[in-house]
Amino acid sequence: MVKPKKHLGQHFLKDQKIASDIAEAMTGHGNYEHVLEVGPGTGVLTQYLLPKEYELHAIEMDRESIAYLNQNFIQLSDNLIEGDFLKMDFNDITDGPLCVIGNFPYNISTQIFFKVLDHRNQVPEIIGMLQKEVAERIAAGPGSKTYGILSVLVQAFYDVEYLFTVPPEVFNPPPRVNSAVIRCRRNNVAKLDCDEKRFKMVVKTAFNQRRKTLRNALKSLTFATAPNEHLLTLRAERLSVEDYVQITKCLPE
Repeated sequence: MVKPKKHLGQHFLKDQKIASDIAEAMTGHGNYEHVLEVGPGTGVLTQYLLPKEYELHAIEMDRESIAYLNQNFIQLSDNLIEGDFLKMDFNDITDGPLCVIGNFPYNISTQIFFKVLDHRNQVPEIIGMLQKEVAERIAAGPGSKTYGILSVLVQAFYDVEYLFTVPPEVFNPPPRVNSAVIRCRRNNVAKLDCDEKRFKMVVKTAFNQRRKTLRNALKSLTFATAPNEHLLTLRAERLSVEDYVQITKCLPE
């Protein structure tokens, strides 16, 4: 069977060493027994996940890829889902913990992380290859120019590691940008010490005017108690997750 063509922003990995390294990045953090591969495509990563001690599931939207995987990875067939990761219910796989892994399509990579955040108590570990710029943004710490909304929201619940950079030539077709692999492992924060919806609002409001100090960037918000004066003199990229939690707690109930 002819290999499927690129689809949905997907660039198929062809480098075996990199595929093996991605599979080896799984640590079992959170004691999961199930692994969900997003967008397996031609199965380059899949072949290194199947021998692992975990039960592998895969979700794919492209029918050509589904047909290719069914023919070449018969042992995956019972756990191969044709569908949209962003719409799936993880409980259809297991009501326990699972790891999310994959060569994520560029056009939905950010949405994949937001989906995981919505189900963070079920996903103790996520390993993904995505556009380098997005990977750097997720992994960046306070003070970095790439630190932003996604950094804060992911790092509120996950410890993020930037593992390695991946050049364009290891894909077919090669993308016009570098890629990178990151690993996120669930931290010990069961629940933020503030209202989560308000926390997101504060973070987004601050970064929407990131060139301004917090005093000016948050002018549209009404506070019940005055936030820490020092924090208000800083720009959005200087604040930690905990700083944003403290500011959110100053909003009225």
